[in-house]
Amino acid sequence: MGCSMSFISSPETDPASESSAGPAPRHRTVGVRVGSVMVGGGAPIVVQSMTNTDTADVDATVAQVAALAQAGSEIVRITVDRDEAAAAVPRIRERLDRLGVDVPLVGDFHYIGHQLLADHPACAEALAKYRINPGNVGFKEKKDRQFGAIVEQAIRHDKAVRIGANWGSLDQELLTHLMNQNAASARPRDMRWVTREAMIQSALLSAARAEEIGLARDRIILSAKVSAVQDLIAVYQDLARRSDYAIHLGLTEAGMGSKGIVASSAAIGILLQQGIGDTIRFSLTPEPGGDRTVEVKTAQELLQTMGFRTFVPLVAACPGCGRTTSSVFQELARDIQTWISTSMPEWRRTHPGVENLNVAVMGCIVNGPGESKHANIGISLPGTGEQPAAPVFIDGKKAMTLRGPTLAQDFQKIVIDYIDRNYGQPGRDAAE
Repeated sequence: MGCSMSFISSPETDPASESSAGPAPRHRTVGVRVGSVMVGGGAPIVVQSMTNTDTADVDATVAQVAALAQAGSEIVRITVDRDEAAAAVPRIRERLDRLGVDVPLVGDFHYIGHQLLADHPACAEALAKYRINPGNVGFKEKKDRQFGAIVEQAIRHDKAVRIGANWGSLDQELLTHLMNQNAASARPRDMRWVTREAMIQSALLSAARAEEIGLARDRIILSAKVSAVQDLIAVYQDLARRSDYAIHLGLTEAGMGSKGIVASSAAIGILLQQGIGDTIRFSLTPEPGGDRTVEVKTAQELLQTMGFRTFVPLVAACPGCGRTTSSVFQELARDIQTWISTSMPEWRRTHPGVENLNVAVMGCIVNGPGESKHANIGISLPGTGEQPAAPVFIDGKKAMTLRGPTLAQDFQKIVIDYIDRNYGQPGRDAAE
């Protein structure tokens, strides 16, 4: 993990020049199995998240992991920062297994990971993957030794490793080395480019070192996280060009609320469109006491709206305008969306394929009938001054017209009947 890699002067990345109706072909990477989940190697893009509980608090951590998994997180990372946390990991795993929550757990290690894994073999075994930050795995003469110790534990327990370089904790020795090379160059680059290069080299040098120690290539995932959108795009484009390791995408310290969602969606969405990325995380700052599962749902929404995966039925609804002064369509769209969200945990078990359903709730005659015809089930509600009637379209054909004060309830029943008829409930007919 020294500074043997030379300073590479690669051209600035150009965005994909070809225009197409879909994303670029997926960047080919080596598949890595993390517990029961495959990352890379052409597998579907994986959604993951991280707890913000004290891992030593077993009850709180089990509850949050279970909530994240139920929301759709396919891998969950937990902090392992001290002996009490490491000792709690096998108990957390056991409790989750008893609850039927088989989501793989990733241990997030900084500074003393080598020591914790050695002192707590049950923790090392209970985790499905170890996350190592090469910028703080150790310093000076201890760096290689401590990094090697973690890798050896991964080999011993047959675990995957994510080598995650981070903008905020770069390997300072490597960064200084590259800055000196850059200063001596006939055509020096700006500091941001040098820092991005240090990120990439930190990840690649560490991966090469892990392979030298004996960790198989199909046990290594790389990430190189920054907090600025354009830098993140540039770093991952270059990383993908220079390796075939599986890649984890995430904008670090994305922020709170719409800022974090927009920034993460912009950066990750562009990279996914270019075929880069095997697993993603939205690193959103929750409101105090807020819902941690929001980061899972937004990651799923990005993948689904871009057409990479389907997780829940889509509800299309118009934004409203002067033609839709009534709040009926807004209330109906909200109620249908809420009902679908709360029903999905059960539907995943009883109605396989229901996540492909498209529902349209439109507010007036301008686009209402057309959008409704494109959905599996659509309703075009009357706008201001229109006749108080709402045509319902099923699979592109007008099926009926709803009227009266129970219109919303009637439409929801139509959706329920459609779901039961088209996605079924295994065993229901036999029971009846």
